[in-house]
Amino acid sequence: MRIMAIDYGDAHTGVAISDLTGLLAGYTTTIHTRRQEEVLTRLAELIREYGVEELVLGYPKNMDGTLGPRAEKAEALEQVLRQRFALPVTLWDERRTTIDAHNILQSAGKNAKKRKTVVDSVAAALILEGYLAFRRSHP
Repeated sequence: MRIMAIDYGDAHTGVAISDLTGLLAGYTTTIHTRRQEEVLTRLAELIREYGVEELVLGYPKNMDGTLGPRAEKAEALEQVLRQRFALPVTLWDERRTTIDAHNILQSAGKNAKKRKTVVDSVAAALILEGYLAFRRSHP
């Protein structure tokens, strides 16, 4: 079963898709647009292309665990995803994923300009890896 993680942002949306076994993060990409409809169209293409059966949406809580405007946007998108794709959607706490993604890329020697183009897909991969690890430990 393939699972897709989505790191939804204002201008860039990171996407990561698991392997067929649903155990490892595999394919990643970034959708560069501010238009939600364009994001949804590209997600639909990826869902069909990879046979995705479940979605995991990054849920940006504040560091103290409270919910702010970004979390409200994620909740609204969750409803749109459920209606549009008729797939299960899990909101997944994404605190620190973008920071961790920047650190990973910096450690790999990527300069700031190169990091900016891929950081969202790396953040989506971190969301997916966290969710997959949770599933393995809670069968």
